Amino acid sequence: MPEMEFSLRWPDGSESRCYSPSLVVEDHLTVGETYPVPDLVARSRAAMTEASRRVAVKFGFPCSRAMATLSTIEQRAAQWQAEPAAAVTVLSFHRLT
Repeated sequence: MPEMEFSLRWPDGSESRCYSPSLVVEDHLTVGETYPVPDLVARSRAAMTEASRRVAVKFGFPCSRAMATLSTIEQRAAQWQAEPAAAVTVLSFHRLT
């Protein structure tokens, strides 16, 4: 199963690298696109849920790393919950396998 990392730039200018066990992230996020924080969270939730499901189909158990990625994104996003104009930019995709 092809794995990937994707990089995000948060509203404060900090960057984070996230893991996905599947390329499905490319179906939900676009490099160079900036998303309002709630939209990014929703898209990430859909992508990580699908990625984990794909692992479960192939290996018989869900992907804990995909769910950890989602948790990290949700925690980071919570910092900007009160700022409706806050947005996150997708910087890059990097295929690992």
